[in-house]
Amino acid sequence: MDNDNGNYNTMLRARMIATNPNLGTAENQDKWWLLGTSGCHLCDIAEQLLTQFQAVQPISYQHVDIADFDESMMMEFATTIPVILTPSKRLNYPFSVLDLQQLLVAS
Repeated sequence: MDNDNGNYNTMLRARMIATNPNLGTAENQDKWWLLGTSGCHLCDIAEQLLTQFQAVQPISYQHVDIADFDESMMMEFATTIPVILTPSKRLNYPFSVLDLQQLLVAS
């Protein structure tokens, strides 16, 4: 895991919700967020990995386009996407299905 600091993730998710209030719904609170943007081939691969993972683990995730954020937030992720954020963990690409399993156990 790239950042195991739960407080950091809580603050990061709160900043994202401030920029994109749709992320703050009760439905999205416990979801994993896949941060990416259109035209990002690595983001497409990450989404395929999540789909494969869902075949064995019933997780739900929300695709979050960083283009919907303000410029400072967008630039924070511009060189690291795709990124998965759980309510308490962050996982930067590259990752595998095994990394997703470890993320699930750690969350």
